[in-house]
Amino acid sequence: MHVEAALASLDALYQAMPPVAALGLRSAGFDGDCLRLHAPLAANINDKGCAFGGSLASLMTLAGWGLVNLRLQQAGVQADVFVADSQLRYRAPLYADLEAGARLAEGASWDAFLARLRERGRASIRIAAWVALPDGHGVAADCTARFVAIDNRYDPA
Repeated sequence: MHVEAALASLDALYQAMPPVAALGLRSAGFDGDCLRLHAPLAANINDKGCAFGGSLASLMTLAGWGLVNLRLQQAGVQADVFVADSQLRYRAPLYADLEAGARLAEGASWDAFLARLRERGRASIRIAAWVALPDGHGVAADCTARFVAIDNRYDPA
């Protein structure tokens, strides 16, 4: 599937979830390794005039979830993707639009993930995500999350 079509499909999934639609997010690019998302500060602002921490966490989770879905789509695998756990850090207040990115975490392997999913019908993978500061020299928040994919068509018999 062409990248623009894959991103449009992903944006449709995001918009179909009311809490996600409220964030105002949209995909901002996918290079095969990194998925980028954008959300306006105005829809994600807190009482201090900076980005709401829950929005930062949500955007990073959604970037990771979207990346796993895109990679499954590229591999021709249909599976449901769930976030299993995550560890996140808030590093600096963000007074600008939210720009998130997600990529494979260090030490993780798409090939091993896909092989396990095809073999067992279920697999997990670690993804690193972040929300960048507008100066390009740091992050407002970052996280590492484990996502689980489950192939509902898998029959071990």
